[in-house]
Amino acid sequence: MISLVQNELMKLLGKRRFMIIAAIIVVLLSLFTYAQSRQSEAVKERLGDVDWRTELQQRIVDWQNRLSSAGQWKDQLQIQIQQYQYYLDHDVNPSEPGAPTFIRGFVENSAELFLPLLVMIVAVDLVSSERSMGTIKLLLTRPVSRFKVLLSKYIALILSVSLIIFLFGLLSFLISAVMFGNQGWSAPVLTGFSVQGGELNIAGVRLVSQSRYILQQFGLAWFISLVVGTLSFMLSILMRSSAAGMGTMLACLISGAILSSMVSSWESAKYLFMVNLGLMDYMSGSAPPVEGMTLGFSLAVLAVWMLGALAVSFTVFMRKDIY
Repeated sequence: MISLVQNELMKLLGKRRFMIIAAIIVVLLSLFTYAQSRQSEAVKERLGDVDWRTELQQRIVDWQNRLSSAGQWKDQLQIQIQQYQYYLDHDVNPSEPGAPTFIRGFVENSAELFLPLLVMIVAVDLVSSERSMGTIKLLLTRPVSRFKVLLSKYIALILSVSLIIFLFGLLSFLISAVMFGNQGWSAPVLTGFSVQGGELNIAGVRLVSQSRYILQQFGLAWFISLVVGTLSFMLSILMRSSAAGMGTMLACLISGAILSSMVSSWESAKYLFMVNLGLMDYMSGSAPPVEGMTLGFSLAVLAVWMLGALAVSFTVFMRKDIY
């Protein structure tokens, strides 16, 4: 089994996809760190050299002025105002200067779409590419069961997802540390906000260090990426064309990002995997797409989808003629 996994990893590395993924991460990180730096300079020019409390108070005032024209985003904006006021009342800076704050925000915005897309690049043709090139025939002539062949591919996928998350974290740290400095890892972060009935619930709010908060974020990002990778893995088995599988998963991810802001009155939508990918929202205290959804519920739904995709993958691969 170990040799099979090593063989799969060597094939993945031979395609140089991890180099492409690393290059994409570096380019986007450079753009976002530059944009963040410019934004910080713009705030300093507008408000002068003031402490974070004054800046936060000004941000709250700006949001309050926008409430009347916020439309469908009014409730979410109101919740955000309440959260920032809570930070202010408890003397906790939500944007402590330094690399950790940038990493925290970047992971939060990348976990639902960007990281899954990177994983999809690797996962969606693990099987379909070998079928199209005919190498799957040679692989199945070896004295190894189909189950072990597919299991080795899935283990290679898990390791690939872990490597992508590690690369993402490492490059985020290196680039943001150069731009913003390495201070702020022990700064306090408030977590545990929840939204019930359109109102902010602070009963479960607690203080954690920023380093611990970021580790929790990366854990959730890894799980989201593994779920998307597993579903892409299933499409790689069900579809002969890698492009078709990639297009299908891309459509699912994009539709999920759109549906999450439109399905508040569609109760059954909470069982769709793409609506449950926003696990970071539970950490930050944003309102869930459908009333009543919780972190535990979304984790359970995603786990069921992942196990179902695995069951379909192994059943089809072991029983169907894939030549």
